[in-house]
Amino acid sequence: MVEIKSLRLAHINVRGIVQGVGFRPFVYGLATKHNLKGWVYNTSEDVKIAVEGEAEAVEKFRLELQTKAPPLARIEDIAVTYYPPTGYKGFEIRPSIAE
Repeated sequence: MVEIKSLRLAHINVRGIVQGVGFRPFVYGLATKHNLKGWVYNTSEDVKIAVEGEAEAVEKFRLELQTKAPPLARIEDIAVTYYPPTGYKGFEIRPSIAE
């Protein structure tokens, strides 16, 4: 029997002290560790993340985002919204956007 892994796309907004503390490179490394695709970028308000991959890997990423963040980061809130997968091909750190 062939096991079919369920894919999931999560859009995650992280608020708190998450800019200027190495948070985007941390997110990149965490996504790569879990073989997730998507992107991360800063806004003036928060860090926005999209991760897509096996549902179990997305959930592990979400948990480690909180428990293994850089020492200088202080996460105040994480909001997660799930969507159908879109087929991202890699993971990238995008330029910051002023919102």
